[in-house]
Amino acid sequence: MIVMVPTLIKQQVLKNVRIDPSSLSFNMWKEIPVPFYLSVYFFDVVNPSAVLLGEKPQVRERGPYVYREFRHKSNITFNDNDTVSFLEYRSFQFQPDRSHGLESDYIVMPNILVLGAAMMMENKPMSLKLIMTLAFSTLGERAFMNRTVGEIMWGYEDPLVHLVNKYLPNMFPFKGKFGLFAELNNSNSGLFTVFTGVKDFSRIHLVDKWNGLSKVKYWHSDQCNMINGTSGQMWAPFMTPETSLEFYSPEACRSMNLVYKESGVFEGIPTYRFVAPSTLFANGSTYPPNEGFCPCLESGIQNISTCRFNAPLFLSHPHFYNADPMLAEAVLGLHPNPEEHSLFLDVHPVTGIPMNCSVKLQLSLYVKAIKGIGQTGKIEPVVLPLMWFEESGAMEGEPLQTFYTQLVLVPSVLHYAQYVLVGLGCVLLFIPIIHQIRSQEKCFLFWSSSKKGSKDKEAIQAYSESLMTSAPKGSVLQEARL
Repeated sequence: MIVMVPTLIKQQVLKNVRIDPSSLSFNMWKEIPVPFYLSVYFFDVVNPSAVLLGEKPQVRERGPYVYREFRHKSNITFNDNDTVSFLEYRSFQFQPDRSHGLESDYIVMPNILVLGAAMMMENKPMSLKLIMTLAFSTLGERAFMNRTVGEIMWGYEDPLVHLVNKYLPNMFPFKGKFGLFAELNNSNSGLFTVFTGVKDFSRIHLVDKWNGLSKVKYWHSDQCNMINGTSGQMWAPFMTPETSLEFYSPEACRSMNLVYKESGVFEGIPTYRFVAPSTLFANGSTYPPNEGFCPCLESGIQNISTCRFNAPLFLSHPHFYNADPMLAEAVLGLHPNPEEHSLFLDVHPVTGIPMNCSVKLQLSLYVKAIKGIGQTGKIEPVVLPLMWFEESGAMEGEPLQTFYTQLVLVPSVLHYAQYVLVGLGCVLLFIPIIHQIRSQEKCFLFWSSSKKGSKDKEAIQAYSESLMTSAPKGSVLQEARL
């Protein structure tokens, strides 16, 4: 019984964290009860005309513009190889009471379509560049645009998109409206197939395939193309400080790895905090394993053009935090600091379920003057930040209470119960030993007293016999005389 208690604790946890309709966490996995929020900050370009003349860009951070994020899984299919396939849909609702501004606010920012197309034409013949310049002028396209938050987020009609889709139908992956988050709202992030952990605990939550692929083809090395880790929602239980959090992000087109920083407590629940290592977005010169993500610029930003219709887009921490200082110095108005711009995940180490998270990323555009395309003016080469966003969520309310009771309190009771049972077992073990010792003592005392009593009897008997024997004549007189 004593030996089986730790096994019972493990079985209790595994039963409740595996992907199975009978497990406690299944509904939590299927319909995430944690309220997630998407907070978006835009970099409003203060001096667009001066930038076209070759001056340093100056930006002003606007926001946050906060959206409630809803997630649910559909098309859940359990497969014969201990995996489950699903689509996860997301939708967003604007939260005015949490926002610092409205979706009707206007933001001046780089025109991604114009500047991105200009960069792709850099090495094309001059005749094509002149045709593009003429097309831009005819359509009224400029290097900077003044759009509302709602348009930038969810899309706007652009004559350039219609023109390109008409004559170059495969150039853009989208039709109609163009927006930074247009493809994320009311859509899914691809078909995930992950291991359930029912038959093989060692592979629980690990991604088997994404959209039917075991690896992607965006990057220039097998290591960078690998689909590693989980889908980013739950991890294997029984973590240690040596554990890392690895997950595949369809939005970043790559796997990411977070490392342990410190232990903590969230609402009475013990947690491990995981953060991004300094090498996450490092270039190949600083961190050779990232060479496959190049061509690279300064360290601390990742080129994602190969998975974003070849537009010169870069992913990083907000304000170029943890990147080469040259990047932040090239743009006025940036102030990177770890308190506001670092990301973290707080995970319950026994179950592998996140309790609190804040994931922060920035999207930037590499811009410069392209000879032959007049709209680019004299722009000096610069990585110009467009916006940064934070996805945050924390377990609360009834889900938190249920989690605490079933997955924290009960295992803790079982854990301490083993010590009670050990103590009880020791008591039960010593009872027969003590009984045996006392029995032996009684036997020894009985044997000793019996031996001593026989000697006394012999002495008494001898004394009695001496009294009964007649004394020789004269003996009394002799004694009297003495």
